[in-house]
Amino acid sequence: MLFGGSRSGKTFALVCAILTRAGKAPGSRHAIIRRHFNGVKTSIGADTLPKAVRLRFPTWRLDYNQSDSVFRLANGSEIWLIGLDDAQRADKILGKEFATVYFNECSELDYSSVQTALTRLAQNCPEIRNKAFYDCNPPSKSHWAYRVFIQKLQPIDRTPLANPGDYDAMLINPADNRENLPAGYIENTLGGLSQRQQKRFLLGEWLDDTEGALWRQSMIDSARVVNAPELVRVVVGVDPAVTAGEESDHTGIVAAGMGVDGDFYVLADRSVRTDPLGWCREVVKLYREYDADRVVGEVNNGGDLIEGLLRQVDPDIAFRAVRATRGKIIRAEPAAALYEKGRVHHVGSFPELEEEMTSFAPLMATKSPDRMDALVWALAELSKGGQRFILA
Repeated sequence: MLFGGSRSGKTFALVCAILTRAGKAPGSRHAIIRRHFNGVKTSIGADTLPKAVRLRFPTWRLDYNQSDSVFRLANGSEIWLIGLDDAQRADKILGKEFATVYFNECSELDYSSVQTALTRLAQNCPEIRNKAFYDCNPPSKSHWAYRVFIQKLQPIDRTPLANPGDYDAMLINPADNRENLPAGYIENTLGGLSQRQQKRFLLGEWLDDTEGALWRQSMIDSARVVNAPELVRVVVGVDPAVTAGEESDHTGIVAAGMGVDGDFYVLADRSVRTDPLGWCREVVKLYREYDADRVVGEVNNGGDLIEGLLRQVDPDIAFRAVRATRGKIIRAEPAAALYEKGRVHHVGSFPELEEEMTSFAPLMATKSPDRMDALVWALAELSKGGQRFILA
């Protein structure tokens, strides 16, 4: 397994390894597996794999069968792209045997799916040994990948692995790939993340779960998606800051929607630290961007002033005021329960929001989690969990 920070070259290195193995073993089959088919098709099929061929194997010509999502080499070897979200298609493809199985972004996969796919690592190719590859931005230490590759334990019962020598892991970070990254990416983009997120995406460290936190990073990662399905309703949740200034809280602004499948999708985090009219403009901008049905905002501090400011920017905005009558732990628990059931999906990554969620331990919290509160209000409206709130 290659683990480490963002843009460190993990995927490129393992795709090159698969191409090398495919070239050595004529007629061999190799699977690249990701949680979502659209993700593996876009990031690897349309980007990393063609780039690896162009840079490392410039004389090769691969044929791509779009209907099967399979690349074929001149020697008859095949590289299959598989997404586990399309169960029927995945079952059909996994009826085949492979010489290599590569779990891309394995932090998003559950262990049972990995075990099932590994049963297909069974093609007999005399030129190469069958191998499984994994990569990830390391999530928390509670994730199965940490148990298996770092602790060398079975993740279910925590007993030692039967053959620990068969499992190896290597850290690779953005600094190791600096020459291939845009100028300022490490210092500005990754360096601008919170300390906790820097540990994961810059330093490649496995995270400790915050004791008492309602959310775990693995809970978020396992349900993350690339795209949302058709949405039947979209809401923008707002948690206004009481004051405006350099030391003020952010105003939490989060858009979320309900899909045709009944699940919930976090679409955007546009939280800002600015004056009231400034964040009202951001709210309206997001409301229009997603053609939202409603804005839901907490009015404990500001009352009718908040709605009035929003209507200065957009007189026709649909607004519902909510008043918090209980502590944050009571407000957040219903939303956290939806995550535990796998019913909330982050469409992409929201580092600051996820940092607030995974570090918020209600009994020990000293700072208001603004982004998280905005998310909670949006999910409460979408799930009709209004019995826990007073809707003004």
